[in-house]
Amino acid sequence: MKNWPLFEIFIRSRNGLDHKHVGSLHASDAQMAIENARDVYSRRLEGVSIWVVESKYITASDPGDKDAMFEPAVDKIYRHPTFYKLPKEVDHM
Repeated sequence: MKNWPLFEIFIRSRNGLDHKHVGSLHASDAQMAIENARDVYSRRLEGVSIWVVESKYITASDPGDKDAMFEPAVDKIYRHPTFYKLPKEVDHM
């Protein structure tokens, strides 16, 4: 087990459309990771789909670069539709 790769686990719930990261585990291969993830992260039958991704294949941005990464969107006002008036019929949005 010492040399088994680390897998990131994503589960889609019964009433959700997206997979959410629920944790990590070590397994010898992807199939074993799915089976172990089912046992560890979906004990109450709440999931309908499991994704496993070997951690070494995930590339993440550096939180220290958040300003450079996300600040350019601030000047694109059309991406933030806060100035639109909604019709009364959809006021609950």
